[in-house]
Amino acid sequence: MKAFTLLAAASAASAHTIFVQLEADGTTYPVSHGIRTPTYDGPITDVTSDDVACNGGPNPTTPSSEVITVSAGTTVKAVWRHTLDSGPEDVMDASHKGPTMAYLKKVDDAVTDSGIGDGWFKIQEDGYSNGQWGTSTVIENSGLHTIDIPACIPEGQYLLRAEMIALHSAGSPGGAQLYMECAQLNIVGGSGSVPTDTVSFPGAYPADDPGIVVDIYSMSPSDSYSVPGPDAFSC
Repeated sequence: MKAFTLLAAASAASAHTIFVQLEADGTTYPVSHGIRTPTYDGPITDVTSDDVACNGGPNPTTPSSEVITVSAGTTVKAVWRHTLDSGPEDVMDASHKGPTMAYLKKVDDAVTDSGIGDGWFKIQEDGYSNGQWGTSTVIENSGLHTIDIPACIPEGQYLLRAEMIALHSAGSPGGAQLYMECAQLNIVGGSGSVPTDTVSFPGAYPADDPGIVVDIYSMSPSDSYSVPGPDAFSC
């Protein structure tokens, strides 16, 4: 019984997660630099809440005055940790299986825009393939979530919304655990136009979305899974 209690406590201690810092253009920025990070690592479970845009509400985020310059057409890495002080060995409990996603939203001012509302387009998703979940890949990669910034989007300021969804309790509505933070970017070197097929947060994920309400314990490695939200944008 004692061993079980210790194991359960250890699992709970590493359960949640925060997008704490960004690697971009050869630079690993400090924790919370250009990212609205909360001190509490808990999830958002109400997909109809404004908090699903950039976190907040039960997890108040700290504003950041920094904007990170990123080159269009490059790859950035969102760094996930259990807490703001955790190391790469403590990302999120392995039981928290589900998809990873990333969205961009073009804004006039990345520091002040709330992110709430329309304008988001998906640029990355990793769902379920041959028994492997996107969150498991991030955990195995020491918390690194790889995101390609499209080359064919215009220069300007954007919000980058990195997200991991844990589905271990998602058998009924409200059981999925959504983790997300927004980084403040200035994208340079791009060309083209902003995608018109955008979604709103809240609104992108219906409460009964099959990617949100799902029994992952009944799935086999050959089963398919529909990642929530729109298809990922591609140049």
